[in-house]
Amino acid sequence: MAGLGDGPTTPRVWRNWARTQHAAPQRVAQPRDLGELVQEVASASATGRRLRAVGAGHSFTGAAVTDGVQIHLDHLASFERVVPRPDGTAHVTVGAGMRLTALNAGLAARGLAMRNLGDIDRQTVAGAISTGTHGTGARLGGLATQVVGCRVVTAAGDVVETSRAHDPGLFELARLGLGTAGVLAAVTLEVVPAFRLRAHEAPMPLPALLDGLDALVDDNEHFEFFWFPHTGNVLTKRNNRVDDDDDQPLPALRGLVDDELLSNGLFELTCRLAAARPAVVPRLNAVASRVLSARTYTGASSDVFVASRRVRFREMEYAVPRERVPDVLREVGTWLRGTREPVPFPLEVRFAAADDVWLSTAHGRATGYVAVHQYHRMPHRRYFDAVERIVAQVDGRPHWGKLHGLDHTRLAALYPRLADANRVRARADPTGTFRNDYVDQVLGPLP
Repeated sequence: MAGLGDGPTTPRVWRNWARTQHAAPQRVAQPRDLGELVQEVASASATGRRLRAVGAGHSFTGAAVTDGVQIHLDHLASFERVVPRPDGTAHVTVGAGMRLTALNAGLAARGLAMRNLGDIDRQTVAGAISTGTHGTGARLGGLATQVVGCRVVTAAGDVVETSRAHDPGLFELARLGLGTAGVLAAVTLEVVPAFRLRAHEAPMPLPALLDGLDALVDDNEHFEFFWFPHTGNVLTKRNNRVDDDDDQPLPALRGLVDDELLSNGLFELTCRLAAARPAVVPRLNAVASRVLSARTYTGASSDVFVASRRVRFREMEYAVPRERVPDVLREVGTWLRGTREPVPFPLEVRFAAADDVWLSTAHGRATGYVAVHQYHRMPHRRYFDAVERIVAQVDGRPHWGKLHGLDHTRLAALYPRLADANRVRARADPTGTFRNDYVDQVLGPLP
């Protein structure tokens, strides 16, 4: 590879989307194909340099930070093959650098779709699965549960095709392991025939929601809600499958007003006012929660799942046992009332089925996700620390890509397969090529 090993004379500063992390790598590489990726990894290992792959920079943590080699996988972003399955699903192999927005569009063009998605589609496939990205649905898992195979470039420069049947330990670490198994070159996903959803969004009093939460979660394929701090009001979202000919699009003007003007433009102005005058936040939230109105529409699944999020924020999210979600929210409410902490962003609450992915936040238990956000121009530490203390009482597990304060000692008690993951990690990366400070913090240093 021409120029292999040559880096810029002055390190370029990389920053993530939330501006919570930055790095000045010695070398920034954009391999054009698998062969160049292998050479980059092998060269870094041979020269003792750390190497981390970076996707869209949407993680709030230091997962992608390195002072060594930073790999961008933008050129490894094509559809490789689609293999239909007898049960109607298909196995689709794509380059690991593909953005979710391109994945969704490419699947739709082929009459296919992901079973479930989160509400942001800017991440790469590799970044999304490696940090445990998820959507909502009591009978559905996160994106990693939809992965059936990975092509990994290990620290030695070997290319390994791994799955449940071939090196299952490496497969577990590759599909959700913060990039510590190696650099993902391609991912094989199990996808389903394209489907449509009916979205019903409606306000609801928080006490009534918490009293009837189990029915709301179980009676809808996808259920989530947003709670406005300092108010007793929530916005509920219920997404359920409908027939392909059920076409009730959201009127263009309503979509423009709700999703662009109110959710982004006006909300940015509201947050700026909150940053300038924190004392008015409770009144701002009261007004925002009172003007919520119901709406119902249908659309392709990815169009309904994904929302536009342009207001910059900090986020922490914890996975807690599903049955403890009401307790957690009541305690958070008590803390907010007692402190009057200025928080203009609503809390987001989602749900997932138990799964068997080693490092999944939903490993072994039905899960509720409680995500707290703060506008990027406002202090977040006291709020996040308080919520972290509350979820600790119910063995909350932090999202791997969002802010938190736990280390591997505490995480080892929360993840029964963490020791197994570290054994595989030591085998796949004995010299620590894929380590960084965040990886050492949450998984532990290699022996």
